[in-house]
Amino acid sequence: MTNLYCSQGHQNPHNSKFCLQCGEKIVENPVISGIQPGQTLGDRYVIIRQIGQGGFGRTYLAEDINRFREACVLKEFSPQVQTPYVVQKAEELFQREASVLYKLQHPQIPRFRELLRLNLQGKESLFLVQDHVDGETYNSLLNIRQQQGLKFTETEVRQLLQQILPVLEYIHSVGVIHRDISPDNLMLRSGDQLPVLIDFGGVKQVAATVASQYYQTGAITSPPSGTLLGKIGFAPPEQMQTGVVSTHSDLYALAVTMLVLLTGKQPQELIDTYNLSWQWRREVTLSPALGQIIDKMLSPLAGDRYQTARQLLQALNPQPVSYPQTQPPVSIPTPPPTSATVAFSPPKTPVSAPVVTPTPSNPSVWTGTNVFIVTLAVFASMGLLAWGFKNRSGDIQGSNPTITSSPNPTETATPEVNFSPAETQRKQKLRDRREQLSINSNFYVNLVNQIFWDTNPSLKGRTLSNNPEDESLRAEWDKTAAQVLEKLSVISFASRRQLGTYTSSERDRWKVEVNKINVGSRSLFDLGDAAFFSVFPEQKSKDFINQPIGQVWYAFVNDQLNALLSKRTFEKIVFPQGATGTTVRGILQPGRGKVFIAGLATDQNMEVKLEGSSKLLLSIYSPSGKIVFLEDSPQRNLSKALPETGFYEFVVVSTSSAEPADYRLTVTAENPPELDPIPTETPTEPPEPTLTETPEPTPTPTETANPN
Repeated sequence: MTNLYCSQGHQNPHNSKFCLQCGEKIVENPVISGIQPGQTLGDRYVIIRQIGQGGFGRTYLAEDINRFREACVLKEFSPQVQTPYVVQKAEELFQREASVLYKLQHPQIPRFRELLRLNLQGKESLFLVQDHVDGETYNSLLNIRQQQGLKFTETEVRQLLQQILPVLEYIHSVGVIHRDISPDNLMLRSGDQLPVLIDFGGVKQVAATVASQYYQTGAITSPPSGTLLGKIGFAPPEQMQTGVVSTHSDLYALAVTMLVLLTGKQPQELIDTYNLSWQWRREVTLSPALGQIIDKMLSPLAGDRYQTARQLLQALNPQPVSYPQTQPPVSIPTPPPTSATVAFSPPKTPVSAPVVTPTPSNPSVWTGTNVFIVTLAVFASMGLLAWGFKNRSGDIQGSNPTITSSPNPTETATPEVNFSPAETQRKQKLRDRREQLSINSNFYVNLVNQIFWDTNPSLKGRTLSNNPEDESLRAEWDKTAAQVLEKLSVISFASRRQLGTYTSSERDRWKVEVNKINVGSRSLFDLGDAAFFSVFPEQKSKDFINQPIGQVWYAFVNDQLNALLSKRTFEKIVFPQGATGTTVRGILQPGRGKVFIAGLATDQNMEVKLEGSSKLLLSIYSPSGKIVFLEDSPQRNLSKALPETGFYEFVVVSTSSAEPADYRLTVTAENPPELDPIPTETPTEPPEPTLTETPEPTPTPTETANPN
């Protein structure tokens, strides 16, 4: 019994007649196309599964074998009527639209890869290939909340506006109008919790034009200049009536989207049909400032709306930051990339550190080569003492975590096992969910075993039988498995697929990567710890790195690495001209964080102030990593004379379990000395030293576990 999917890709139980999320009627036994899981298209794209189906073709999740098996999405357009003329014109229109998608290069827009033309079983098909976004649409998130009696809060909507408006500003700057903004076309990406803009309206218009014009006339002509594309209720009146769109058209649809998230109501339920005015205030109470902004975005007269995303951002942030006008800031050139630190949490003993280059004003600073030599000595003498303290013991010399599987890791009932229909269905549902998440079955069984045994220590090592006397325990194991799968779903697709295969070599790679942006691995681990412990809080203070759950920690850190490298959780603090201080602010989702770096110099007087939720923790590290000013600390203020020149790291993380956390970080640095430029050449990373300490042995569990 497999899950059913509507044309939007929403998952539903096998006996569903209508989609539980969008209400679309589901065809239970659709005609299966010739594209099956495991099939390779264009000698490059291996199909994993179908994730959607519409009137013009299907959408598939695939792996790009030419790009290290990266996940991607293939959107098929296969005209029902197949003639050379139809295929040729369809491809011309797609080429035109693909050229628009190709020039969109933004981290919050799925990257367009290529247009693929294939002949499958004698039928011409076109595929748009784009990056895969691992996450949920805001429509799906809203449906989940409504089932719990909840909706989106004003704080969350403000944050969404702050995060998506720069994306609209970007696409508008290159002459692209989305034309179809709605909760279905915004996704919350699992890896970094940022909104992603998907399904640009022009792509859908190509399919609609090819189909409708052919069916009406038997031929395809050029598409009209004005397109009647958009969702009723979301698109502004002029777009639906004339097809004319502008930048403010997207802002109108964005306002409607915000109201739907805030109220849980569809646009038709928020409009007075008599005078066509918006009546949202009877459904939700907002601050006067945001209420006025939404009203202006929804003005029936296009000229009365905000015309650009920049105008709207300025309205959301009307108060500029006031900076002290004292002595001008020192200009600090970019130093070489830092080397990494290895420790995970308090006490995070630095193992390698950013390289400080000597200047005429600071001749005592060593060269990069000398620093590397000293680093090797420090490495050998200090070891990795901090690892065991923060649950990362073992696996220091390259050993792999031991993943021991159950003797018979079966997830569903076999004909020989007389499970009840309810238990059989439950186990099938677990298997479907695991396969959907692309999690290795052996690793999955071992992970659930570990958590199940931790919860029931008296059962550790016991194999649960298929007999009736163990039915209640099997039900508890299955419940644990379901909870684990949902927790793993927040990890990105790419990181999930590696579960069970991570080794210490990943940490070596992470060090090299974060050094390129002048960040040490200590800051990366701060972000990874926050994300991991927000989902698995029971693992705090436990030694888990060599257990199956340790693989999950690796996956969380891998996601945070990608977020850092793409600058989604990383920002360089730059003092404004004539100022000695600056303030950065934002909102952190539960378990998320952000790394800031600031170039400062020896003998400057630094003051740091963090304002915001009590759930925030602050860490501050020196450029060399030898000095830890604060680490995972609730302390809000720090005043120090700086001992080193280079990039100081400031890490803010949220330990909240539910609510977003506002933060305001102010950094002031006075009395800067005169500095000569710091060379920017990249030093060679020293090899890992051979440790003299004997690492803790990797545990090899011999217990057997529930095979279900």
